[in-house]
Amino acid sequence: MKCLAALLGRIAAALVLVAAVSGCSVVRFAYDNADTYLHWRATSYLDLRGEAVDELDERIQQLLAWHRTQALPQYVRIADDAARRLSRGLARQDLDWGYDSLMVQARQSLHAAAGRVAPMLDLLTPAQLAHLEERLAEDNRKFARENLRGSEEERRQRRARRAEEQLEDWVGRLSQAQVDRIRQFSERAPLAAELRDRDRKRIQAEVLAMIRAGQAAARLPEFAANWQRGRDPAFAAVNEAWRQEVSAMLLDIERTLTPAQRARAVAQLQRYARDMRMLAGKVEP
Repeated sequence: MKCLAALLGRIAAALVLVAAVSGCSVVRFAYDNADTYLHWRATSYLDLRGEAVDELDERIQQLLAWHRTQALPQYVRIADDAARRLSRGLARQDLDWGYDSLMVQARQSLHAAAGRVAPMLDLLTPAQLAHLEERLAEDNRKFARENLRGSEEERRQRRARRAEEQLEDWVGRLSQAQVDRIRQFSERAPLAAELRDRDRKRIQAEVLAMIRAGQAAARLPEFAANWQRGRDPAFAAVNEAWRQEVSAMLLDIERTLTPAQRARAVAQLQRYARDMRMLAGKVEP
């Protein structure tokens, strides 16, 4: 789950991601400065002036308060449970549980973010709407530069390197056998950048149509929480095939973790849970 839904996605995802960066002191710093980040991101898409800027900041504060009290406790529960599952060893149902749990939280955060931003979108002027469309077009050009360039082999190599870096963030240095399994995954899993590009543009077109019709407040929260509806069946099939390959790779690598690698990943999950628990407690009932 990454358009105005890019804007909404970034607002909600930013709140999720600040609880998933390495180092608990970094988590606290990022979350405590989320309002500044969200203001910067939102105003880069929405060319607001005067009182509208103050209203945006108030809505961001409302969203952050909701996220601290409602979302963070759920992420604490997920991180605690994930640490326990990883400690004893993973099965396929554990990966399915993790995916489903995070998807539920992502949908709730997107719905909450859209519900707070959407009323402002219905008030955008033609000039502001043109600014938003240009920013989305810039996003599309950036996506193309980063994901649609190069041969198929070059794309697969880039994907393998990203996967290696992400896994090493969690478990530390990988063995050669673990690196080979990642490369095997990248060779097997389908490439879907073109389909992702088309799906992003589909979402953008639907959201912009809502705004032009003055229906964002009425329709956008539900749409944002269910962004996969209306997806090209070909993309849905490729995405599921990719997910199956990811799961198979993770299970294979999990079985080869050294005690030190497993302990490092479990400790990270426990730190995230501890830090998010502290953050959630900052809001008085």
